[in-house]
Amino acid sequence: MTTGADLLQAIVASVRASLDARALVVPRDELERRAAARGPRAELFREALAGGAAPRIIAECKRRSPSRGVLQPRYDAAAIASGYAAAGAAAISVLTEPAFFDGDLAHLEAVRATVDLPVLRKDFVVDEYQVLEARAAGADAVLLIVAALDGRALADLLAACARHGLAALVEVHDATELARALGAGADVIGVNQRSLRSLDVSASRALELVASIPDWCVAVAESGLRTGAEVARLSRAGFDAFLVGERLMAAASPGEALAGLLADARAALSAEER
Repeated sequence: MTTGADLLQAIVASVRASLDARALVVPRDELERRAAARGPRAELFREALAGGAAPRIIAECKRRSPSRGVLQPRYDAAAIASGYAAAGAAAISVLTEPAFFDGDLAHLEAVRATVDLPVLRKDFVVDEYQVLEARAAGADAVLLIVAALDGRALADLLAACARHGLAALVEVHDATELARALGAGADVIGVNQRSLRSLDVSASRALELVASIPDWCVAVAESGLRTGAEVARLSRAGFDAFLVGERLMAAASPGEALAGLLADARAALSAEER
C-alpha cells in the first residue's frame, strides 16, 4: 500500500494510466450516447446540501481506504446506500476508484438504481471522459480535487460538469487551494481535513477555512468526523453539510451508524439552542 507524501501522485498516475484503456473499451462517442440517456440532477444535489433539516450528511459508500485498509469485506454498495437513505442521508457518495479504494462505476450504477437521493461520484477526476462516465453511470455530481489538478484543468473540468449537467463538489485543503477553487467558479466547496499526501487529519483545518468561504457557496466539511458533537460544532461554525465515510463504513451497520450520528448531532444542536 502506498502511503506518505507520494500517495496523491500515485493515485493520479494510476487514474491517468487507466484512462486510455477505458476509452478503448468504451469509445468517447459511445460514452456520450450513454450519458445523453441519463438525466443528472445538479440542482437537486446542491439543494440537498443547502436545505432541509440540519445536519445534512453526504454518506459514503467505499470498501477500502488507504488509511484504514478494508472497511467492509462483504461490500454491497446498493444495500449500504439503502440503509443510508432510510437513516436520513441528504446524499450518497460512491467511491469509484479501483486501485486504492476497490471502487467501480458499477457500484455507483447499483446505488443509482436503488435510491432516489442525489449521488456523488467520488474519484480522482482529471479528464472530461470521467465526467461523461459519471453521468452515464447515473451520478448527479462529481468530486474535483484542487490538489490533483494543475493550471486550467480545474476551470476546464468545472465547465465540463456544467455542459454535462453535473454539479461539482470542489475539494480544498488550505487557503491557497480555496482561492483557486473560488477563482475557477466553484460554488460547492469541500474542506478535507485529511491530507491526501500524508493521510494526517487536522481537526482545525475546516474551522480555519470556513470563514473564507462566501455565503453564496455551499460549504461541506469532509473527513475525520467521528461524533455528533463535532458535526454540531462545525455546523455552528458555518458548514452546510458534511461528508462522512470511514466513521460509517467501519461500523457493522453503516445505516445504523449514520442514524446514531445524526441523532447525536441534532441533540447537540438542540441543547445549544435552548
